[in-house]
Amino acid sequence: MNFSSEQPRIIVVGSSSIDLVLETEKVPCENETVIARKSESYFGGKGANQAVGAARLGASVYFVGCVGMDPLGQQIMRNMVNENVNVGFVFETDREATGTAYVTTSGGNTAIVVVPAANNYLSVEHVEAADKYFHTADLVLLQLEVSMKVIEYTIKKAKKYGKKVGLYASPAQRLSDEILNHVDFIVVKSNELHIVFGEDQREDILKKYFNKVFVRDDINSTIYFDGTEMKYCRNDKDKTAYKMGMGDAFTVGFSIALCHRNSIEECVKFGNEVSARVSESKGSQCCLPRLSDFIS
Repeated sequence: MNFSSEQPRIIVVGSSSIDLVLETEKVPCENETVIARKSESYFGGKGANQAVGAARLGASVYFVGCVGMDPLGQQIMRNMVNENVNVGFVFETDREATGTAYVTTSGGNTAIVVVPAANNYLSVEHVEAADKYFHTADLVLLQLEVSMKVIEYTIKKAKKYGKKVGLYASPAQRLSDEILNHVDFIVVKSNELHIVFGEDQREDILKKYFNKVFVRDDINSTIYFDGTEMKYCRNDKDKTAYKMGMGDAFTVGFSIALCHRNSIEECVKFGNEVSARVSESKGSQCCLPRLSDFIS
């Protein structure tokens, strides 16, 4: 893995939230009540996770998002400032509360309910407000926790300036051919291929979008087609203790490696390594590694 002397410039457009994590004996079934052993809160939201992760890995990061005018929104803003993320384009709305997520976890299995709230009020006007920074960016990162209108507008703006665009296709929804053709790379969960692409023939999808679609599973394994053969990258660990935020972490690691002009194979390896670090602790942002962890 090569780290150049240049600092990557990344714009993240997306969601932020406070995650309430409930640790239980089992994930409840329908109409079942369980007792939580404890509850803890963490900073989350796929957009904020990516912004913090990129900043910790040495990038200059602008985050474009929306929070409520409430204490949780202020906590998120302060946390990102402390993580060296520029929040000049994080907007506040009085129409909704700050986004939240409710996570039930047991033995490595999770059930998550996301309340987008203020994230739903992120608009194309907010993205447009950051226009002057798009032409200086090396990469624009997206996820699917904000409106598709914002996603499509951001991609068009990035491409207008000739910028690379990365998309973590989660929470999964069907993507248009326009999005699939214009983004530079897509990270998708293996069990959600049929949702994102409208079909589930993994080999056909990977061959069609070679070196572009990266399929992940919950044991930190990544599969892609390099134009010649299927490539499999798996972390040495047999298990992952905590799975929250692993997809965001992989996406960030891949992105940073790409900005430093590494090969696709090295980008995937680094993404897996960053993802493995996150799985060592609860909370999507707690164990996001820093650049110093990789440079002696």
